[in-house]
Amino acid sequence: MGRMDNTVLGVLMEKLVQFGLTRQEANIYLCLLRNKDLSGYEVSKLTGISRSNVYSALASLVEEGAAYLLEGETNRYTAVAIEDFCENRIRQLAELKQELITQIPQLQDSSEGYITISSHRHIMDKIYNMLEHVEYRVYLSMPTEYLEQFRPQLEQLAADGKKVVLLVSDPPAVEIKGSIIYQTDKKDRQLRLIVDSSYVLTGEMTGNVTDNCLYCGQKNFVNVFKDSLRNEIKLIQLTKGE
Repeated sequence: MGRMDNTVLGVLMEKLVQFGLTRQEANIYLCLLRNKDLSGYEVSKLTGISRSNVYSALASLVEEGAAYLLEGETNRYTAVAIEDFCENRIRQLAELKQELITQIPQLQDSSEGYITISSHRHIMDKIYNMLEHVEYRVYLSMPTEYLEQFRPQLEQLAADGKKVVLLVSDPPAVEIKGSIIYQTDKKDRQLRLIVDSSYVLTGEMTGNVTDNCLYCGQKNFVNVFKDSLRNEIKLIQLTKGE
């Protein structure tokens, strides 16, 4: 693998940090990927990182499953394939997730109070999480361009016999199987999500870090929100002559 643009290198390092490596470890891991197997001295020379820090980072990479130690007269190191490293880390995290779910009790009743979810990425994560816990029904209204990302979950919910109702200003190009779709005249950027008449997520979706949504399981708020959405559906049915 040849020389890498600094901008590309920086982006890749940041992504590797998301898999548990430090920036220094990520830099050295990418160096190993580009140069097959290297000694600590060679890694230091290629990266400009001090030899003491390089040897410490290499030992961590081996322990974390990102590199192999090739023992010999001079110890050398080779990178674990990126596919293998990522898959191993994802599997380890999935196992840890199950352990945490089993071992940590529910600390509080999440149905009360109001929580602000900030930034588009965190809002999308919250939608995924809420859809994962649907037991009976879900009502969802959101900008159409984001709807496609939830197609697999929505179609699976419908296939499992759960009611899926979508309110959209522009219906998706391909029908979301099993869902009930109402076309609304609203052209705003609002998200409105109700799960099992128990939890609400509502707010603005523009795709920016400045987006904010309110998550709530407070019964009175949910009931008011549910009635508002029900009235909107009735109005659409009357307008369409259904």
